[in-house]
Amino acid sequence: MPHTKDTVKEFDFNAKDFERVRGLIYKRAGISLADSKQEMVYSRLARRLRATGIGSFGKYLDDLEAGRLGEEWESFTNALTTNLTSFFREAHHFPLLAEHIKHKREPITIWCSASSTGEEPYSIAMTVCEAFNTLTPNCHIIATDIDTNVLATAANGVYTMDRLDKMSPERSRRFFLKGKGDREGMARVRPELRNMITFKQLNLLADSWPISGPFDVIFCRNVMIYFDKATQRKILSRFVPLMKPDALLFAGHSENFLYVSESLKLRGKTVYELDDQHRGAALKATQRT
Repeated sequence: MPHTKDTVKEFDFNAKDFERVRGLIYKRAGISLADSKQEMVYSRLARRLRATGIGSFGKYLDDLEAGRLGEEWESFTNALTTNLTSFFREAHHFPLLAEHIKHKREPITIWCSASSTGEEPYSIAMTVCEAFNTLTPNCHIIATDIDTNVLATAANGVYTMDRLDKMSPERSRRFFLKGKGDREGMARVRPELRNMITFKQLNLLADSWPISGPFDVIFCRNVMIYFDKATQRKILSRFVPLMKPDALLFAGHSENFLYVSESLKLRGKTVYELDDQHRGAALKATQRT
């Protein structure tokens, strides 16, 4: 497409460059970029060209593939990972979570597989605290993400006050410490919440995951929409052995796992559980340990 005055760009970026980026991010992170994402890719990776001082996409991608850019793979992946999140997003899931866990006596284990900047795992932690009416429930949450930048934000647990706007005043008072002085306008999650969570970098496409189950609950919300069906099927098949017999798997509002996994059945709106066969297998495995 010829450039018009309004579409002149700082760097040349053609269809061949876009296809190379699509291939690299799919191989690296399993993300399938739609044709419509070309402008987004240009915008985000142009920042990486400026940061590395490289004058063209071709040279940047050549150097990236040849391993000449040190840790740039991490920055490349981070740049193309979308991190839209908020506290208690898709709010209907949290009462279901509370109901599921509050009758459990054993230590509760939860995996949040797309932590982003931390709003989701902290929402999970708040829900657990409310379910047991204590800031120190017997629960461990593992929160993972492929993007190391957002994990650092999550582990820090500091947010601008406007991020808490949709939360009830009671919740914000109970679970956050408001900043004063030069920290005014900021809020930090209480240390009790932070201590419930272990943050780890994890690529769902990696050959091995630095976690071990079984889990009572797995949150995998608004992640699968970036993967094709084959990748979704592969990831879901790896979730199944990590689930306790009565575990719940929470998906995003636009995701449907029934068409990509025969091991799961629908429990409620975008909430899944093991089918009878896999529940039985998980029960036998639990009895052996």
